[in-house]
Amino acid sequence: MMERFTGSFTQQEPIPEAGIDAALAVLRHGRLHRYNMATGEVGETALLEEEFAAYLGARYCLALASGGAAMACALRALQVRPGEPVLSNAFTLAPVPGAIASLGARPVFVEVTDDLTLDLAHLEAQAQATGARVLLLSHMRGHVGDMDALMALCHRLGLRVVEDCAHTMGARWKGVASGRHGAIGCYSTQTYKHMNSGEGGFLVTDDAELAARAVLLSGSYMLYARHRAAPGPEVFEGLKLDIPNVSSRMDNLRAAILRPQIGMLDDRRARWRALYQGMESGLAGVPGLRLIPRPQHEDYVGSSFQFLLPGWDAARIAALVAGAAARGVELKWFGAADPQGFTSRYSHWRYAAPEVLPQTDRLLAGLIDMRLPLTFTTDDVAQIARIIGDEVAQAARADRPGLVVAPAAD
Repeated sequence: MMERFTGSFTQQEPIPEAGIDAALAVLRHGRLHRYNMATGEVGETALLEEEFAAYLGARYCLALASGGAAMACALRALQVRPGEPVLSNAFTLAPVPGAIASLGARPVFVEVTDDLTLDLAHLEAQAQATGARVLLLSHMRGHVGDMDALMALCHRLGLRVVEDCAHTMGARWKGVASGRHGAIGCYSTQTYKHMNSGEGGFLVTDDAELAARAVLLSGSYMLYARHRAAPGPEVFEGLKLDIPNVSSRMDNLRAAILRPQIGMLDDRRARWRALYQGMESGLAGVPGLRLIPRPQHEDYVGSSFQFLLPGWDAARIAALVAGAAARGVELKWFGAADPQGFTSRYSHWRYAAPEVLPQTDRLLAGLIDMRLPLTFTTDDVAQIARIIGDEVAQAARADRPGLVVAPAAD
């Protein structure tokens, strides 16, 4: 009988007890709105911002309703206007171009490399062709490119960089935290990310004016002095009557759930790394399957895993995905004709009127992705890798009858 995996690809770890206790305290006193504080009280949201800023070494931090809200707030803080081109990765998820479109701005997609990072030559060409002044850089599925080379190019081109770190909270490039290279870093605390509050997000920056604009945009009314990780009131004085209230704040309940998780991020990164490396080891040498190399300088968070099936046709990949699913392994395929759940690609976002990007199309046609929740063990990922390797071999035999595929090395 064929081996079958019985675990869940969507089951997360429980909220830590300290977060549950803090959340219950908020529920009991009822002051969920971040500015609804008792005399002398410091709210959970203000404390969360202060603690997350300290973790990243950022001067300013703002907690928001979602990662998408953080990106939209960042673009508004940079005064992106309707119709303005904003550059972004062609390989990303829907909330990234969605944040651009929410301002009435125009997403302009940039090719990605076989290592799933931004193609710098095409970035330069797109910047020069469009006159764009902002890059919304997606560290998609946790892959961080050469940030030194990218930032040098953006500086030369006059591009302001907003980093989408939804998949890289806690990751580093040459020791610098993800989100700390550009003008603004944005993060998500949606359930499938590295801290879990169901929904939520952060924006961090060292720029006082950008931070003040973001706080006002989030809906601070005239209560910005209650923030602890924001500029002083004097920075707000010249801005407060000119910035609209877009009401995208985080509440104290979600902040209470998140605060204890900041101290768990480094341990979680190490545990995810062990799962990721277990998958790498299990799939190394599987014929017809290519792994994604990780740069020496990238201290990554391996909360998802990707591999490529170069040269495979659509029917063969669909058969692999279906065969793996029948054995309990949930694979996502970025080359499917139609969006599936969370998985879509740039050509599906017709509102953006994307141009054809052949390099990215070739890559996504054979790109497979899967979650690695921390509820998995290293034995689980070893079993998953065996099932995938077996299904790859079966797909190869079905595609080429009579083919003998040697088993992968242990």
